[in-house]
Amino acid sequence: MIEIKRIYDFNSAERMKKDNSLKILVDRLWPRGISKEKANINLWAKDIAPSTELRKWFNHDENKFNEFKERYFEELNSNDYAIKFKREYKNKDIVLLYSAKDNIHNNAVVLKEWLEKQNENEEN
Repeated sequence: MIEIKRIYDFNSAERMKKDNSLKILVDRLWPRGISKEKANINLWAKDIAPSTELRKWFNHDENKFNEFKERYFEELNSNDYAIKFKREYKNKDIVLLYSAKDNIHNNAVVLKEWLEKQNENEEN
């Protein structure tokens, strides 16, 4: 199962320790104001995050989200780390953590959709 959570809403170390899911930060930049100790994540997968160029172009503009999603899918499809990540975490309970304020238009939402589509395609 894949969940997505905003790290600022999910950063209580006590709460995260009780959760058996793997906590994976999927942003290229470390979230402001959160220490690595307080984050208590299992993995910082910055190599699966959108490229700096794509992130800057998108700039969290919801009007660009559909094109951002297409471009990010293209990056993921050609990213060896993303393919390895998909295989390694398939059938595991993971929480994709992100820092954006917008919980609908962000890279974690797109990554979750990509991972689910990849898993679905492998099953067919």
